[in-house]
Amino acid sequence: MQKRKITQYTLLKDKVLDNHTLDRLKKGQNITLVTLERICKYLSCTPNDVVSFTDEP
Repeated sequence: MQKRKITQYTLLKDKVLDNHTLDRLKKGQNITLVTLERICKYLSCTPNDVVSFTDEP
């Protein structure tokens, strides 16, 4: 998002995400695949570009 100069406000304004979903992302909580698809379409990227997996205890 930084490279494309897209802000959180832009995602809200363009109705890519709602406040609740944006809050979940900020807190590192789960989102749906539908939401991930919307983000990827909006940013013209793949899920590999926005998702990372970590080992959690």
